Amino acid sequence: MTNSVVIKFCEEDDQITAAYPIMEQLRPHLDEAEFFDKVRKQMQSGYRLVAANITDEVVGVMGYRFVEDLAHGRTLYVDDLVVDENHRSQGIGEALMKVAELEAERRNCETLRLCSGLQREFAHRFYERFDMEKKAYSFVKKLI
Repeated sequence: MTNSVVIKFCEEDDQITAAYPIMEQLRPHLDEAEFFDKVRKQMQSGYRLVAANITDEVVGVMGYRFVEDLAHGRTLYVDDLVVDENHRSQGIGEALMKVAELEAERRNCETLRLCSGLQREFAHRFYERFDMEKKAYSFVKKLI
C-alpha cells in the first residue's frame, strides 16, 4: 500500500454522508437519504460506523454493534464491511478488521462475528485469514 490509511469514526452528518458512496457498493438497495436515516436510527442502539480514508477520500467502511446472546456471549457483530472496488487488496479491509478486533478486546467481547453472502467466496477467504471460521448458515424469510 503506497498511502497510509487513516481510520475515522463517523459521528458527524458529513462523515456519514461521505461514507455512502462506498457503502452503496455493498448495499445498492439504499439511496443516500435512506442510508443516512438508517445509520442515525441504528446509532441510537449502539451501531458504530467507521471509515478508512486515504488522503481524505473514504475508501472503506465498516459498521458494527455490540450484542450479547446465550450462544456466543458478548460479541462485536460486523454488520457491514466494504472496501472500494478500486482500492481492494491494499490493506484497507485488514485495517478495518483490526479496528473491530481492538474494539472487541476493549469491550471484553468473547467473539467477533459477521455474516457474509454465500457467493462472496473472495470475502470468505479474507475473513479466514483473520482466523475466522465458517460456523453456521444464516436463514432469512422476507416478510415485507
